[in-house]
Amino acid sequence: MPPRLRSALSAVLIALSCLAVPFGTLAGWVAYGLTDPGRYAAATAPLADDPDVRDAVADAVGDGVVDQVAAGPSNSAVRLFAQDAARSFTRTEAFREGWDAANRTVHEAVLRALRDERAAGRPITVDLAPVTARVKDRLAEDDVPFARRIPVRHTAVTVLPAHQADRLRKGYHVLDVAAFWLPLAAVLFAVTGIAVAARRRRALTAAGIGTALGGALLALAVVVGRRLTVAELPDAVDGAVDGPAAGAVYDALTGTLRTASWLLVGLGLTVALASWLTGRYGHPPPRRRAPAGAPADPPPPRPTRARS
Repeated sequence: MPPRLRSALSAVLIALSCLAVPFGTLAGWVAYGLTDPGRYAAATAPLADDPDVRDAVADAVGDGVVDQVAAGPSNSAVRLFAQDAARSFTRTEAFREGWDAANRTVHEAVLRALRDERAAGRPITVDLAPVTARVKDRLAEDDVPFARRIPVRHTAVTVLPAHQADRLRKGYHVLDVAAFWLPLAAVLFAVTGIAVAARRRRALTAAGIGTALGGALLALAVVVGRRLTVAELPDAVDGAVDGPAAGAVYDALTGTLRTASWLLVGLGLTVALASWLTGRYGHPPPRRRAPAGAPADPPPPRPTRARS
């Protein structure tokens, strides 16, 4: 194969590899990170101590209490009282247990609906009665007044409507397949591109730089995604979730993705720098040729064995 054709084929393969790296990392994060119950719980558990999340929960509780009270001039006072009580509750161990239990329950319901093809056309709902019962028992153990009178009702709470659940289910299946094939394709493209290159060290350097650029692109996508999420989420839920709380949740869920993107940047730059340094300093300088007509250097003398 001519060197130019080899170089062109190598460039195409390495470019495909560098494009597959960020998309494969994103798909792997969704398929193996967000869907893992333990990792999801570990990521969301610290949010129970986040001040923005606590304030958002207190505001939501206050609005919910007001909705249950008949309209009147005392609504503002009722809302303030309910919010103050909710803020005090968010600082207790019972709230932390309830937060963790609610997140696990919702995560399990969403994951079960995404993996079940028979759930098409139906909304994703969850019954929070077990969570309420757990919080009630915890408050009763702490001797909170009237804790045992808290009603535990089995009510189906809609997490996602049917059309959004169906769209999310299709996207999940695509990412589940891509999480396996995209990283494998990235490795195969990179190895083949370096193998067929006319200058393999230069191809290895290009692959390292491309991997670093893919990681930087993924990190930029995470930042842009955060801004879009914080900007659009309040409109989607009619202002029930404020920007800081939404940003805290987004940061907690995308922590491993940000780490993976910077690892790609570091790995790519390390490979590129090592390849460049090896090519520049790894070979001895070429020996100068003697001018025409000059006597050649005599060969080194052969070692002689000593006679006994």
